[in-house]
Amino acid sequence: MSRPFAYSLSREIDPRRGAPLYLQIVHALIHDVRSGRLAPGAALPSSRELAESLGVNRKTIVLAYDELVAQGWFATHGTRGTFVSAELPETLPAPRKASADPRTPGFPFRATPDPAFVPAGEGLAIDDGLPDARLFSIDTLLGAYRDAGRRAARCGGLGYGDPRGTGELRRAIAAMLASHRGLIVDAEDVCVTRGSQMGIFLAARILVAPGDVVLVEGLGYSAARAAFAAAGAEVIGVRLDEDGVDVEDVERLCRGRPVRAIYVTPHHQFPTTVPLTPERRLRLLDLSAKYEFAIIEDDYDHEYHFERQPLLPMASYAPGRVIYVGSMSKLLLPGLRIGYVVAPPPVVRSMANAAAGVDRQGNALTELAVAALVDSGELRRHVRKARQIYAQRRDAFGASLARAFGDAIRFRIPAGGLAFWTTFREEATLDALERDAAANGLRFLPSTCFAAPPQRGRGLRLGFGSLDAGEAERVIGRLRRAAGASIAESTLSC
Repeated sequence: MSRPFAYSLSREIDPRRGAPLYLQIVHALIHDVRSGRLAPGAALPSSRELAESLGVNRKTIVLAYDELVAQGWFATHGTRGTFVSAELPETLPAPRKASADPRTPGFPFRATPDPAFVPAGEGLAIDDGLPDARLFSIDTLLGAYRDAGRRAARCGGLGYGDPRGTGELRRAIAAMLASHRGLIVDAEDVCVTRGSQMGIFLAARILVAPGDVVLVEGLGYSAARAAFAAAGAEVIGVRLDEDGVDVEDVERLCRGRPVRAIYVTPHHQFPTTVPLTPERRLRLLDLSAKYEFAIIEDDYDHEYHFERQPLLPMASYAPGRVIYVGSMSKLLLPGLRIGYVVAPPPVVRSMANAAAGVDRQGNALTELAVAALVDSGELRRHVRKARQIYAQRRDAFGASLARAFGDAIRFRIPAGGLAFWTTFREEATLDALERDAAANGLRFLPSTCFAAPPQRGRGLRLGFGSLDAGEAERVIGRLRRAAGASIAESTLSC
């Protein structure tokens, strides 16, 4: 049988890729067999010929041929050379069209929507209310890691442990919550997670079956809605007003059909920043008992309150009705990825079991370091200093927004949290601002990502906490330029 004339691989071989060259050649040759370019019994070029045509070392081709012989794709016949095996190791599919993209999946899968995060790219990013990582001492963090590593090495704490999290951190979180938020809990009530989003996802996992109804705030956190939808829930948005969630609308929905859970951000409502009034909190707890649904309370930035003593979480009044979700990352550094869930112990164990199915446990070293920062008082000192800085940044940001946009923009100074919720007198202003943001070097969450059907509403959530004075001025200046001519000069205050 004659050898192929001037045979070349159908797939490009690139030494800059991570995979070794011989493996790239193996995959390319298998692809050519599967696609029908190389039929069973076809002769292969000699290792020298193929090496010369590809511009690689002959030993690379020898390695590839040996691997394919071992797998059963090729066979050698003494001095006659190497051939495609007459009996291939798998049944060949129908040949693919030559134009098919090899990166296109050859199997069905369920596509998921893109999460609503600030898009990556060039320019200034306006987050949705993150702390300024520069305010926390890196030396303090490194010291906590060193001490935690030594302790863990002495006590065998670097192996597998409790999927609920290290006992040290769970005890530290329980003590912090009892001291500052009125939650009388212990370590058995706490499950450490990789951020608060994981806590929301786990709550959805253990609460929701396909077809169950979950209520959310009419303007809210899209990643939470995605977590409930991923569990098969029908997610329904509840009306909002200046006092937070409309509890009468909640009861109306509960009368219509069984509700499994409601997700709320009562301390600083996301994205509008308004707090849920004490009367509505109590009413929501009453409805939870009456209609037997769980309340998932996301208290993502409790410590950053500037006007008065913050209200206690709903979980402090009715711990048996509430799954309480919090974050240490917002207090320290987002990159630490430390969140937690507080719930009755059977619920905590179920959530930990669900987490262990995809993530055996968290980072024990990080958890021990954070526990040390809490126990030593370092976290409390940091929050006290950061709160003063954030209060100043909040006031300056609000004043700068008012100067730049005048009565074209609508907002109120938030009593707490690290972001402003802004709407616009004319929708055309918001349209222009979003359309031209990238051209003005800005990235932020789209205004359409907050509304939960059937509710509607648009606005921008503008985080100020992570911006120093100069950065805030640049951001607001670029926002104003992006809005451009859509703001009539007569509406400006300066």
